[in-house]
Amino acid sequence: MPATAVILAAGLGTRMQSARPKALHPIAGRPMLRHLIASCEAVFDRIVVVVGPDMAALERVAAPHAIVVQAERLGTAHAALQAAALFGAGEVAVLYADNPLISAATLQRLLDRRLAGDVGLALLAMRPADPARYGRVVAQDGIVERIVEYTEATPFERAIGLCNAGVLCGAAGDMHAWLAAVTNHNAKGEYYLTDLVALARAAGRQVAAVEAPEAELRGINSRAELAEAEATVQAALRLQAMEAGVTMT
Repeated sequence: MPATAVILAAGLGTRMQSARPKALHPIAGRPMLRHLIASCEAVFDRIVVVVGPDMAALERVAAPHAIVVQAERLGTAHAALQAAALFGAGEVAVLYADNPLISAATLQRLLDRRLAGDVGLALLAMRPADPARYGRVVAQDGIVERIVEYTEATPFERAIGLCNAGVLCGAAGDMHAWLAAVTNHNAKGEYYLTDLVALARAAGRQVAAVEAPEAELRGINSRAELAEAEATVQAALRLQAMEAGVTMT
């Protein structure tokens, strides 16, 4: 069955202090979005990019892949739901354009884990050096019980090192049903993608966590985080060049 990657790219560059959409900020000379698309192209059969209104430049960068416009920014689950008509009948993974350094190998592991055994939903998780305000993944032997947002976590839960990276993968029919069932009964009145974990559990489905390095999964929300990502990519490019026989002064 075909697999579809839905990339959420409607975010603005507010914390970047920029009028440029966040996903267009460059890393190693390429927009963030193109880095993630390149990894997705190696794993998925179809790519759908969800953009905001009046983002023509972002649409050009996403070409030739399918584009869906989220007319109102009502949350991540709402954004993913806008692409439901393009889910197809296979697997669907929802990713974020501001997590641009996820490798194709990690995406393949995510897809393989979803298809293994009785796993209804698979997610990516990491163990960052500084968990800070990331949502914590409460899990045992790789099976997720719940995700707890930092602001709602107990001291015991805040001590958990496993953190949510936000990327989810499930069967198209399940993803459509769960996204449609998400409510906005929260402080911000938004529809959150992370609510799919509780919905899958309520349906009696197992949720599995796939761990990957922080360098791949960390989000980019500020210019400082963008600089960290640039350093990570440049170090990898230098290593590749030297392993190919290049002397670098």
